[in-house]
Amino acid sequence: MDLLDWLALLFGFQKDNVRNQREHLVLHLANAQMRLTPPPDNIDTLDAGVLRRFRRKLLKNYTKWCDYLNRKSNIWISDRSADLRRELLILEDYIDENTGLPVMPSISGENAFLNGVVKPIYETVRREVDRSFNGAAPHSAWRNYDDLNEYFWSKRCFDRLWVILILFLQAGIIVAWEEKEYPWNALKSRDVQVRVLTVFFTWSGLRFLQSLLDAGTQYNLVSRETLVLGVRMILKSVVAVCWMIVFAVFYGKIWSQRNSDLRRSPRDLSWSSEANKKVVTFLEVALVFVSPEILALVLLILPWVRNFLENTNWKILRMLTWWFQSSSFIGRGLREGLVDNIKYTLFWVVVLATKFGFSYFMQIKPMVKPSKQLLKLKDVNYEWHEFFDHSNRLSVGLLWLPVVLIYLMDLQIWYAIYSSFVGAGVGLFQHLGEIRNIQQLRLRFQFFASAIQFNLMPEEQLLNARGTFKSKFKDAIHRLKLRYGFGQPYKKLESNQVEANKFALIWNEIILIFREEDIISDKELELMELPQNSWNVRVIRWPSFLLCNELLLALSQAKELVDAPDKWLWYKICKNEYRRCAVIEAYDSVRHLLLEIIKTTTEEHSIITVLFQEIDHSLQIEKFTKTFNMTALPNFHAKLIKLLELLNKPKQDRNKVVDTLQALYEIAVREFFKEKRSTEQLMEDGMAPRDPAAMAGHLFGNAVQLPDASNKTFYRQTRRLHTILTSRDSMNNIPENLEARRRIAFFSNSLFMNMPHAPQVEKMMAFSVLTPYYNEEVVYSREQLRTENEDGVSTLYYLQTIYADEWKNFMQRMRREGMEKDGEIWTTKLRDLRLWASYRGQTLGRTVRGMMYYYRALKMLAFLDSASEMDIKEGSRELGSMRRDNGHEYGTALMKFTYVVACQIYGAQKAKKDPHAEEILYLMKNNEALRVAYVDEVNTGRDEKEYYSVLVKYDQQLDKEVEIYRVKLPGPLKLGEGKPENQNHALIFTRGDAVQTIDMNQDNYFEEALKMRNLLEEYRRYYGARKPTILGVREHIFTGSVSSLAWFMSAQETSFVTLGQRVLANPLKIRMHYGHPDVFDRFWFMTRGGISKASRVINISEDIFAGFNCTLRGGNITHHEYIQVGKGRDVGLNQISMFEAKVASGNGEQILSRDVYRLGHRLDFFRMLSFFYTTVGFFLNTMMVILTVYAFLWGRLYLALSGVEGSALANKSGNNKALGAILNQQFIIQLGLFTALPMIVENSLEHGFLEAIWDFLTMQLQLSSVFYTFSMGTRTHFFGRTILHGGAKYRATGRGFVVQHKSFAENYRLYARSHFVKAIELGLILVVYAAYSPVAKDTFVYIAMTISSWFLVVSWIMAPFVFNPSGFDWLKTVYDFDDFMDWIWYQGGVFAKSEQSWERWWYEEQDHLRTTGLWGKLLDIILDLRFFFFQYGIVFQLGIAAGSTSIAVYFLSWIYIAVAFGFFLMVGYARNKYAAKEHIYYRMVQFLIIVLGILVIIALLQFTSFKFTDVFTSLLAFIPTGWGILLIAQVVRPFLPSILWEAVISVARLYDIMFGVIVMVPVAFLSWMPGFQSMQTRILFNEAFSRGLRIFQLVTGKKS
Repeated sequence: MDLLDWLALLFGFQKDNVRNQREHLVLHLANAQMRLTPPPDNIDTLDAGVLRRFRRKLLKNYTKWCDYLNRKSNIWISDRSADLRRELLILEDYIDENTGLPVMPSISGENAFLNGVVKPIYETVRREVDRSFNGAAPHSAWRNYDDLNEYFWSKRCFDRLWVILILFLQAGIIVAWEEKEYPWNALKSRDVQVRVLTVFFTWSGLRFLQSLLDAGTQYNLVSRETLVLGVRMILKSVVAVCWMIVFAVFYGKIWSQRNSDLRRSPRDLSWSSEANKKVVTFLEVALVFVSPEILALVLLILPWVRNFLENTNWKILRMLTWWFQSSSFIGRGLREGLVDNIKYTLFWVVVLATKFGFSYFMQIKPMVKPSKQLLKLKDVNYEWHEFFDHSNRLSVGLLWLPVVLIYLMDLQIWYAIYSSFVGAGVGLFQHLGEIRNIQQLRLRFQFFASAIQFNLMPEEQLLNARGTFKSKFKDAIHRLKLRYGFGQPYKKLESNQVEANKFALIWNEIILIFREEDIISDKELELMELPQNSWNVRVIRWPSFLLCNELLLALSQAKELVDAPDKWLWYKICKNEYRRCAVIEAYDSVRHLLLEIIKTTTEEHSIITVLFQEIDHSLQIEKFTKTFNMTALPNFHAKLIKLLELLNKPKQDRNKVVDTLQALYEIAVREFFKEKRSTEQLMEDGMAPRDPAAMAGHLFGNAVQLPDASNKTFYRQTRRLHTILTSRDSMNNIPENLEARRRIAFFSNSLFMNMPHAPQVEKMMAFSVLTPYYNEEVVYSREQLRTENEDGVSTLYYLQTIYADEWKNFMQRMRREGMEKDGEIWTTKLRDLRLWASYRGQTLGRTVRGMMYYYRALKMLAFLDSASEMDIKEGSRELGSMRRDNGHEYGTALMKFTYVVACQIYGAQKAKKDPHAEEILYLMKNNEALRVAYVDEVNTGRDEKEYYSVLVKYDQQLDKEVEIYRVKLPGPLKLGEGKPENQNHALIFTRGDAVQTIDMNQDNYFEEALKMRNLLEEYRRYYGARKPTILGVREHIFTGSVSSLAWFMSAQETSFVTLGQRVLANPLKIRMHYGHPDVFDRFWFMTRGGISKASRVINISEDIFAGFNCTLRGGNITHHEYIQVGKGRDVGLNQISMFEAKVASGNGEQILSRDVYRLGHRLDFFRMLSFFYTTVGFFLNTMMVILTVYAFLWGRLYLALSGVEGSALANKSGNNKALGAILNQQFIIQLGLFTALPMIVENSLEHGFLEAIWDFLTMQLQLSSVFYTFSMGTRTHFFGRTILHGGAKYRATGRGFVVQHKSFAENYRLYARSHFVKAIELGLILVVYAAYSPVAKDTFVYIAMTISSWFLVVSWIMAPFVFNPSGFDWLKTVYDFDDFMDWIWYQGGVFAKSEQSWERWWYEEQDHLRTTGLWGKLLDIILDLRFFFFQYGIVFQLGIAAGSTSIAVYFLSWIYIAVAFGFFLMVGYARNKYAAKEHIYYRMVQFLIIVLGILVIIALLQFTSFKFTDVFTSLLAFIPTGWGILLIAQVVRPFLPSILWEAVISVARLYDIMFGVIVMVPVAFLSWMPGFQSMQTRILFNEAFSRGLRIFQLVTGKKS
């Protein structure tokens, strides 16, 4: 019985839990022991320091918590304790104060800890979750995980940003009102200076508003224990009001003094000394007011002082800081080091200076003149009943509204611009993009070999030298030499055969894996591999694709320099390293080849030997060009090529080989020597046979012995030699595959970047990879590959078209592996086919293959670490993977790496015989380091179930799946969000110091896996004031080639995960975790709440909360770009929109979260700016852009319909020019330019400026701006809805290939409320404005003012069809409309789904109204009131109004609404009563109503000023009113009688038909236009696929 068994008995822990933790602990301690440097004297005894360090790390957070609560820690162990068991047993005896005896646990027995401690807490959480109504209840109505966690923190947001923006706006307007050229000219006037002081009124007013908001949002936190919080809320409001009064009194004194001075001497305009004294007094009061801000500024400059004050738990300090913020266990001491502080402060000072300069000159100043003119405007000819006719202030306010909105959000644009250039600068210093393509790699390949050696191979360093300044300086010099090739480092490889072989092994393994992945062909494999050094070649045998054309160039040099001395010719050849190697390798290989194919016992063999000795001798004495004829070399060259061609033929002709050898011999003895020799001389020198008959033509006849066909090495070498001798082209297109080229370029470039040195595998940190999986595809089935969609396109056909070269390579590999007929691909090779397809989709199979490269890489690196020279030689003989593993490599790799896939429902899948379960088992069988964790549900009684967390693996000996651990859970796993709960339950089965979180749609590459041990060394380095706790890793988006949409998404995402993250990590120090392949410090996170927050709804974007948690608890998140992991993204518009909706809703929830509130309050001002603009602020500002469009259009509509615009035009006020600047800004954002700039900059950095510009222009031609504008609509709708009503939902986006046409009804369901209705509203405003605005009479002015708004309307309506495969196919459009009408009128019952029935969908669209609170409903109604404005504005313009501006006109217009609704109810009643049986009565009622309507119109025409056009004009007024009434009716539904609600449903159905028709009209028109469909296909898909698809349809006759 060991210590853990004893603890289990004492506390009643579960048996498997103890077994799991025992393995966990032992493995961790063993790994830590292995890493000790220097190794301990006694290897078999655990070092006490290892235990002590582990214990300190594990309990650091606990100790901090005890200090915070001023409680005595239960843990105290002397550091001199000799007994290691005491180190492990960390709980000190806790003495009962009453008895004086040690306290024993109050629970014991089987599973006692689970039942007595865990389960009560679980049940509490579960009850709260039940109260949340599946997350629908407001967050304040129930307690989530965080609330319960923070209960133990007691013995029981971005305000600064808005303040600075509002204060500058006020000051700017005051200064600009003087209309001086520069602000400093205006500020010379004392009057202006004093007016600027009014900002203090605003500031104190804002503090009062903030105190009210705090009280409004936090009143429910006040309880008996937290009365102090309530007191502080009241005091803050009181103090803010007092300040407002104080400022008012002192400011009043200034002007009363000034006015009395002016009364005394009206001509003297200068300020008297008394008045100036009053100003000084006001400033002194203001100084007291801003003193806290000055203190904060001082602490910003001295960050360590601030950290010390926040981290100390002295009561006096807590009392001093109580006024500013509540005491909290987390969020203390978040200041960064001084250097980092300076960097991000400088960044934001420059951004803010630019923003405020631009805002003053381009936004505020141009608005002053038109505002003054509008205010001066008298006798306005109002065209309606104006309530505020004595002043134009409302008009001025509406003019300023869009300007103010843009002013508040444009800091986002300036952030995007500056962060792009700073990111590019940081990237340049990190040496990103130095090797962009294979051509650049060729130039640096020799240095690349040395770089692999330097970075990936561990070097024995002196113990005291590591980390010293001297070693760092040496390191930097070495890297410089490597990067720029100083001192020819690759020459060392030639002399050091072991190093050369290690490089060859690594490079060949990478190339071999490329071949396994089918991204290169067999031929490319031979051209790219580094053959092992056979045939006694004296130089490094560089890959053939580097040596091509070099030998021919050397030959031409030799021909040109016929008479040049040896030294000069050799100097010329050696100028190019590859040429030198090609010449030496060709010479050595030819010698070896000739001696190998000629029998050693023959005379011919000795002749050849002598001939080569002669050449060698002349080279030694540097008389080669003197002795031999250079002109004979081309003849040699031609005959050697012929010889190699004969040898490489499948059927060899021995006689022709003999003839060629004789021809070579003839050239050698007849033409090659400058001094001709007679036959006798040749015999004497051993260069001719002794038998004269042989000279007559039988030479080589019996001497040739060709190697057997099974001698693969020989023929591989002859093919290589043939390539070196013949290749004329420069082989720039090797490898052909773009993905292979990208990966080689990135890998080679990364080795010239700065990264930590690799330790030996034994000494590296151990790590795990964790992937949550639910029910996605594992491996595609045969049916999935073969099934065709409605266009006759199957998944396999699609993949063959997109990845044509990879398909060819795959078929070549299958034939090499024994496939004879292509049809066998569906029978004997079906498994290979399914895997090939799955590795090109977003499947679990692809992710597992990628992650298992870590295991493969570690085995290989472990081999290289410990192998002898002989082993390495042997290893490089057999191509990498053919090598058998020995126990050492296998054991070391398993100790250092574990892969756990959390397949939540794997147990249920097995029970149901689900094919997914079989495929998961197959993955386990083929990947020995793979473990699967799942939740097992076991029925124990009638309605009772037990839940277990189970870990399984595949046992190769037993040839079956075996269970490793089974840990009982207190109840069902999923109380919160599914994905984080799934991750959390599996976390206990991970091992090692670090855990990498990998999503189900990711991939990895072998060459990147080689750098993992370097990455883990980053945990030892300081980044600023702290060591990292999350290592950020770069991503490559691999779904960019599928369609133009996927490319836009990929480009946007790529710039976010590279340049965006780079800037956030350095200089801004605010990078979070975004669900990327980040690597977590496992023990740090396990002791601080885990890697995933899982509360319902609030944590829907669970990954970023890990970043929030890390930052708040004093962690450090870095970003490293020398290593990358693949990631798939959504590829169809509907998938992308659902993803955007999920992220936007998640950000809406983040705004409501305590984490964001705390970060907003606790970070210093500049870091808070970085945090805001890169998380929730981005979405808030996107919403503001759209609100600007609304504000601008509604404002213009008001000015046009009221008549103010006409009067202003008559007075020539130039307010249109003033709006130009703002409109341009909004258009730039809308076009997605501020998402495009980071893309262009990142592309320039990594692929070159011209390529980046070309890509950008291509994107514009493929309508990327339409897509980005549409995306803004998605983000705005879901973000806004979440903020108003809450209730974010997880949206599964699916990971399929999108080549399928989406029906009109499906698009309508998805986008009706988020895009179509809003676009129709804006379009209606634009039409009404065009009809009634005097400004719009000038077409050019109208177009200039409204083009960006029209672009938005068109994008929002047309994008779903432009980016829909076959979106403008006429027949499909006709079918789609029929399908849409069927969906609208479908009368399905209770169980109908929203896909089948309009009514079901309509109810689902109102879900948010059921869960929202009172404020949400009130705000909704206020927003809906805007639709009544159309009626108010337009009825006064109707002929029937006869120019009257009486309010009665508006009230009378409601009669029309009442009559129309009455008619509708009558028709509805008649339909229900008569339509089925007495149809004639129903038709009679309809006829009477139509007749009545016509009579009314005739009467109005006859007896009033009614015009016939009023019929159509009035529709513009009354249709929006009807929609507004409908929306309000949905909000107040609980109060409506059922008969009225039925009418509401009927009217709503008609409105949706109308909206559908409005959207369908342009789609139908474009479908009818000839040639438009093929143009759309060309825009949407890359050319290869468009071409392939059409050929396929022609061949099979499947024409849509």
